[in-house]
Amino acid sequence: MAHMVIIGGGFAGVWAAAGAALARGKRQLRITLIAPNDRLVLRPRLYEPEPDRATVELRRILVPIGVDHLRATVTTIDTDRRVVIADGRQEIGYDRLVLAAGSRLVAPEDLPGARRLFDIDTLDGARRLTDHLRDRESYTAVVVGAGFVGLEAATALAARGRVVLVDRSDVVGDQLGAGPREQIEAALDRLGIECRLGTTVTEVGDGFAVLSDGTKVEADAVVWCVGLRASELTRQVSGELDGLGRVPVDHQLRALPEVFVAGDTAAAAFDAEHTVMQACQHATPLGKVAGYNAAADLLDLPLRDFTPGPYVTCLDLGGAGAIFTRGWDRRVMASGADGAYIKRRINQRIHPPVDDAAQILAASDQVYLELPFLPRDEPATPEA
Repeated sequence: MAHMVIIGGGFAGVWAAAGAALARGKRQLRITLIAPNDRLVLRPRLYEPEPDRATVELRRILVPIGVDHLRATVTTIDTDRRVVIADGRQEIGYDRLVLAAGSRLVAPEDLPGARRLFDIDTLDGARRLTDHLRDRESYTAVVVGAGFVGLEAATALAARGRVVLVDRSDVVGDQLGAGPREQIEAALDRLGIECRLGTTVTEVGDGFAVLSDGTKVEADAVVWCVGLRASELTRQVSGELDGLGRVPVDHQLRALPEVFVAGDTAAAAFDAEHTVMQACQHATPLGKVAGYNAAADLLDLPLRDFTPGPYVTCLDLGGAGAIFTRGWDRRVMASGADGAYIKRRINQRIHPPVDDAAQILAASDQVYLELPFLPRDEPATPEA
């Protein structure tokens, strides 16, 4: 029996498994997902106060659709022999492979005191930060990086403490562009977040951080939120990676004759000017298409092109609501309470169906989620 292997248990890997199961139908094809964790971690929600609520048990998705789960970490991909090696010793052969190993935060190794840094990149990292601050009546947190992740972390932390937001750029949300900047700056002012722009952290001490301008800032926690890079496994698939370490793929997400790539490891074209973002809104459809195509390729079925849906962002700003934008120029469509309503709806919709094979397979066939615009007949204030 032909064997398809998926590396990664995040959004792209899980949806690749569902997409493959959809293509397989009742045909003979073994599908194995390899990931060390037993839960899908909803990384876009790890800034929230209770990160353990942002997980879904993998067995509730994989078992109903007949996908095996090998709890292991892939250390080697041998594309010549068509095998992967898990945990340094176990060889698993494949006929088709989907690489969906995700990305990781790159912490600065040469930063004095780097071991004291916190992050919200992984569930363990988010737990560590939450536990560190949980019983404090107040605290000062320094958040490094005023991009998407840093802004959500800073505005969530501001609910219970003082926050100092640090970024090398001279503006907040530099990568988000000018579209939402005025609303972001107003939200930071409203929440009392202190911005130190044009600077960065040069040392993390016990209870303090030193900035590049020489300022010493009191800090109960320094949260690092800059520097994502694709899994190092990409180097074993291609020698021509993009600036984020991602593998170039064609319109059907194929990198090599037997290898497809999805999620944060894929440098897939969004349009003539843009590649996809390392974000769940692209990881999910990439996974669905790559998984379907890898299985379809084995079963002599027509393959699907990856055709991106509308590009949007929804930035949670804590007590100041949220901002919902559309398009690569990030035109603000909703903000404040209206934006928060949309953000809550999006966070609900990124949860995959569980336990019901028909619902899981139907969702895998719906490549893009409908955008949850604010209904005119519903209140703007999100429910508790």
